[in-house]
Amino acid sequence: MLVAAAVCPAPPLLVPEVAAGAAAELADARTACSDALAVLAASRPDRLIVVGAVADDDRAGSYPEGSRGSFRGFGADTDVQLGEGAGGPRPLPASLAIAAWLLRHARWGAAPVEGLGVAEPVEAERCLQAGRDIAASDERVALLVMGDGSACRSVKAPGYLDERAAGFDEAVARALGTADTAALAALDAGLARELKAAGRAPWQVLAGAAEGAGLDGRLLYEDAPYGVGYFVAAWS
Repeated sequence: MLVAAAVCPAPPLLVPEVAAGAAAELADARTACSDALAVLAASRPDRLIVVGAVADDDRAGSYPEGSRGSFRGFGADTDVQLGEGAGGPRPLPASLAIAAWLLRHARWGAAPVEGLGVAEPVEAERCLQAGRDIAASDERVALLVMGDGSACRSVKAPGYLDERAAGFDEAVARALGTADTAALAALDAGLARELKAAGRAPWQVLAGAAEGAGLDGRLLYEDAPYGVGYFVAAWS
């Protein structure tokens, strides 16, 4: 059963070693992520599953505890590990590596940690079912959900300016802030793809996991500093 969830953004710039001189720009987001992780720890889960968006099916699937990742591809000599286990042969994708960095700096030790990469094209019902399966996998399960909103909030955004982006992100923020699983489940996958919203699939995994759990939500952070929608929320 799902007992708590945290939602965090997944830009590599969240890691100060990657952001370098711009690290202060996401300081508030990092603080909010720490607060959300504290909610997870307080829930005393038996397992923590980290769900993150990945670029393609080759990076999708499970990542066992101890899986390792690196930010060398982003110009930082920084390595991370997901939990304490032996790991597996695949390196962590960026979203899960960022989660591993957040957990390390939060000194996570509340429960074993595993990762799940979800590719953007996967349809909503498969995401929802994956969430239901996660929730049924143990008596007390927590989720750390990594993903960004639209990347079209300004002319300097990765996807340039799209007038639909602000409304999409507002709906996501409202759903995350109120733990509205139905609203997350109903997100339009086609529109999310057009707006380059990488968080759509992970959020729908969360929606499936939280069905019937009776969790309350709080939105801890919302901004679009680089024209990309970033959200931090805690459900408990």
